[in-house]
Amino acid sequence: MHLALFDLDGTLVDRHAAVADAIATLSHDHGYGSEIEHWLLTELADRADRSDFDRLRRTFQLNESADHLWRVYVDRMAAAVHCRPAVLDSLQQLKDAGWSIGVATNGASDIQRAKVRATGLADLIDGIAASGDIDARKPDTRLFELAAARCGTQLTPSDWMTGDNPETDIAGGAAAGLHTIWVRDRPWSEHVPAPDHTADDVIDAIDYLLTQSTE
Repeated sequence: MHLALFDLDGTLVDRHAAVADAIATLSHDHGYGSEIEHWLLTELADRADRSDFDRLRRTFQLNESADHLWRVYVDRMAAAVHCRPAVLDSLQQLKDAGWSIGVATNGASDIQRAKVRATGLADLIDGIAASGDIDARKPDTRLFELAAARCGTQLTPSDWMTGDNPETDIAGGAAAGLHTIWVRDRPWSEHVPAPDHTADDVIDAIDYLLTQSTE
């Protein structure tokens, strides 16, 4: 059985749009002005964890606890994030073709799992490894190994990693001994080893993986 690992944010789901929606809702619900909303948009642009809300609370001397604000943000993100139906359909085809499907993602464990549950991905993936699980972030090969373990297997040279980030997904996947597919989004890094395949969209990447099922 082949194993296909996927990045979550920017590959399977659109994190950027969800962040903006979640922050706008959180700010509105708590009566925060534009200054706090702008701070959140800036500070959470690339990643978010509970410590960001400790900093938010100190910076603006807020009454709400950091734990409360983090829980609200996780809930708002889960409500805002979406996985396109066509992506879910493609993953189902991959699963029907006998592939094991995993997610290897940087991010806090609770928020990444909340996204997976809210988008319907939980019904299609066999395991997820988030960097918050082991305090190691891609491109650290331990995260790919953990994702495979969560899928009930070990990494083999016939397995694949698909993601949008050249540094974390492509270089990290290659270092873990995986074939790689780069979903074009971020600028390419010249020192990163070339991916085995390049796709304009994760659906195109999955279509390519399906062609590997017969090889």
